[in-house]
Amino acid sequence: MSETKDTGALGEKIVNVLKTIYDPEIPVDIYELGLIYDVFVNEDMEVKVLMTLTTPNCPVAESLPMEVEEKVKSLDEVKSAEVEITFDPPWTQDLMSEEAKLELGML
Repeated sequence: MSETKDTGALGEKIVNVLKTIYDPEIPVDIYELGLIYDVFVNEDMEVKVLMTLTTPNCPVAESLPMEVEEKVKSLDEVKSAEVEITFDPPWTQDLMSEEAKLELGML
């Protein structure tokens, strides 16, 4: 019996993992901060995360993408994971979720 691969369910698991990663300077997870632009999952369960940082010279520019990659790879279903950093478009506070803005007292 062949197993159907549910990339949508895996995408949800990945988002849940991303919500456990916090920017060390802001007490909000990177997903709610709007740092994750997209998550791609192909039929081979290879994952690519397109993300940004709050600034190009962010103090965690080296470690944060590695943490994202490692946590995504830790999911059993994920065959491989790659993180791509982009600054196009640049991150702004407008990308933050309502939840993040509320947490930071911006609403």
